[in-house]
Amino acid sequence: MLNQFVYCPRLFYYEFVEGVFLHNADTLRGAALHQRVDAGTGAMPPPAPPAASAPAPADPSSAPEPAREEIIHSRSVELGSDRLGVIAKIDLVEIQTGSSDLFTAVEVCPVDYKAGSPRLRDDVPELWDGDRMQLALQCLILRDNGYQCREGIIYYRGTKQRVRLELTPDLEQWVLQQIDAARRCAVGPIPPPLVASPKCPRCSLAPICLPDETRLLSDQRPSPNTPSGPSPATASPHTPGPSRSPEPVRRLMAPRDDTRALYLNTQGLRVGRKEETLQISQEGRVIDEVRIRDLSHVALFGNIQITTQAIQALCEAEVPITFFSMGGWFYGLTRGHHLKNVFLRIEQFRTAADPQHALPLARKFVHGKIRNHRTLLMRNHLEPPPRTLALLKHYAEAALSAPDLPTLLGIEGEAARTYFEQFSGMIKVTQNIPEEALLAGSAPAPSPHGPLQFTFNFTQRNRRPPTDPVNALLSLAYSLLTKDCTLALLAVGFDPYVGFYHQPRFGRPALALDLMEEFRPLIAESVVLTAINNRIITPEDFVSAGRAVNLAPRARRRFFEVYEQRINSLLTHPLFDYKVSYRRALELQARLLAKTLTGEISEYIPLTTR
Repeated sequence: MLNQFVYCPRLFYYEFVEGVFLHNADTLRGAALHQRVDAGTGAMPPPAPPAASAPAPADPSSAPEPAREEIIHSRSVELGSDRLGVIAKIDLVEIQTGSSDLFTAVEVCPVDYKAGSPRLRDDVPELWDGDRMQLALQCLILRDNGYQCREGIIYYRGTKQRVRLELTPDLEQWVLQQIDAARRCAVGPIPPPLVASPKCPRCSLAPICLPDETRLLSDQRPSPNTPSGPSPATASPHTPGPSRSPEPVRRLMAPRDDTRALYLNTQGLRVGRKEETLQISQEGRVIDEVRIRDLSHVALFGNIQITTQAIQALCEAEVPITFFSMGGWFYGLTRGHHLKNVFLRIEQFRTAADPQHALPLARKFVHGKIRNHRTLLMRNHLEPPPRTLALLKHYAEAALSAPDLPTLLGIEGEAARTYFEQFSGMIKVTQNIPEEALLAGSAPAPSPHGPLQFTFNFTQRNRRPPTDPVNALLSLAYSLLTKDCTLALLAVGFDPYVGFYHQPRFGRPALALDLMEEFRPLIAESVVLTAINNRIITPEDFVSAGRAVNLAPRARRRFFEVYEQRINSLLTHPLFDYKVSYRRALELQARLLAKTLTGEISEYIPLTTR
């Protein structure tokens, strides 16, 4: 970890203090190259030859036999130093044996393997600062364990070069300074991000750190825990410094994930495991196989069986399993236990317990939702009424100054009523709706004697149960969005059941409902309008049970496809001006919320489109 501290104190804090780690291409390649090294036993000879092994007195008449020196290798050696208070795992230790001096410690040389190439200074290869720290520390630990160690070696696979490092008193003093600075960093606040550093694009934690985004939304100064210099001889130009004028925000994450969601909706399916794949069976016959590493999550609707072996494999791969009722109610999820960011959850609970601290966040959630509702009407309504647009604009501004949560609930309720009064004007499938009703932005209730059992006529929002096709689609879309918001919050380290606007209730993911407010129009309601207006879903695709209306199983697959197309489509982020998918935007907003709670940025800004 100390080489990470020299490379970037913020990276050290994430990995050592918060226990956060992500793989990227570089880390996966390095892990693959280390497989042979990591397979070693770590056995080392004693640091000094035992007295019992001393040779017998030589015969004066015989000629002396010169000592034969031999170098042996020990791989994957783990040693610690009580003096330094650190532990190191050394890739390879070259051990020189055969010395005739019984009073001299065994001489060793640590060798570390790196996938990249050395730094060139005047065409002379030398170690990077992080590599210098790691290798020098290994030399000191070997000395503290009684071995004689004068130098260490880094082998760079990229250029197939061995670069040596001599352990000097100045280097030892610098290592001790970095250890002390790292200890101060570990008990202090998180260090600020690097400024426009070329280190960031290759960092595996860039999607979590968000260095440029954090700099844009904050006005931080350097942390007192930041070391004064990266090495005894050179100072890196990329160490954190005073805030500068805003730089262009670099997108340091993939716009969308390569993995995909697996939805299983057919009743009676069975999910099993075969090696690294999931096998989906129906009536004892395998109908599909999916590689586990290609999945972002698995969604099971209704009576679908999944084996223990499949659950274990998905948990090990950190692929969540979500469970829904046949009607689409989100029951819960199963996932591996990798929630390590306890400090974030402490701040979450502290903020949620204080209404005055939770209120500013709740205002932002509602403000973002109302603004996006207004935008959706302006984009999709046949003729949006000016009064409705004016009211929504007023409610959006009023939400920012609501004095308490009950008032904010009232503002949101009035805004939702105003919005849904005009929702039918965005449905382009007329189905015998009178022209005057369309121009007015509303539609009459369907006649029970009409030619269709169901229509897409929409008059008001209803739920639990939904009593018409449009409300059935809205409820299903909201349930899917709740699932994705819950997964995004868990990925960041939140407890999705403790919210700031939605109050805790048994079984309700309150924080997921908070986060999804601004995304309801952008994802869920847009999906419903797309499915209806493009005739992907028709009135014949619904079934009823009493008053409740639900989408028939045969049509759910088409609806899931529309939902996945929408959530994986790209948008230009209004703050950072780069393209990301809506699913990536969910996680990005969750991380901005986390940085607001931990004080890295001053306020949460909801995602609103134009």
